[in-house]
Order: sequence, then structure tokens, then C-alpha cells
Amino acid sequence: MQFIGYPPCSTCKKAARWLADHGHTLPMRDIKAQPPTRAELEAWTAASGLPLKKWFNTSGQLYRSMELKDRLPALTDAEQLDLLAGDGMLVKRPILVLEDGRVLVGFKEADWHAALG
Repeated sequence: MQFIGYPPCSTCKKAARWLADHGHTLPMRDIKAQPPTRAELEAWTAASGLPLKKWFNTSGQLYRSMELKDRLPALTDAEQLDLLAGDGMLVKRPILVLEDGRVLVGFKEADWHAALG
């Protein structure tokens, strides 16, 4: 299992506490220091079943400064993946990659509880 997040992020800290409280002590891979590769993103987005636009950190400064809210609809999936792979701060977090290949993006306690039992 992999846990990817941004250590200063309050949601990532909350997710890490939740994991620990449920018996899963995982190191957090820093999404800024070790951003996901394009290959990882391709695999994870496919496994998540979510549209690519759900993988963008829409509350981030970089997303806003790049005016992606207006630009994303015109971009191809390949262009969106290039953007996500280009800077980890554009990627929504936290990400939890489960042993069985399922991927959760963002922290919704009910979803994480259902996935981890």
C-alpha cells in the first residue's frame, strides 16, 4: 500500500492519523519532493475510475495561477496527464494506492473505511 500526500497539508495529516488509528502506519511519500510519474498517474487514474479533472488540486495556488478552471475542458487527456505529471502540487491529495490495485484520491473517511474495512 502506498500513501502519497503533502506533509504540510491538513487533510493529508488527518488521513495519516486516520490510517494510524486503523492500524496502518505508512510513510507518506511527499508529492512535492517525489511527484507521481506519468506512468503512475495513468495507472492510478484508470484504477480510480474517476475522470482526470477529479485528479486536479483545484484549491491549490498553482491551479488558480495557471487558470486551469477555464483551460481544462479544452485539453486532451494526454495534455492533462502531462500537466499532472509536471508538478505534484497540481495533483489532488492524499492518494492511497491499495494492495489490490484500487486507488483512492482525496480523503473521504467513509470511502477509506469501506476500502480498508
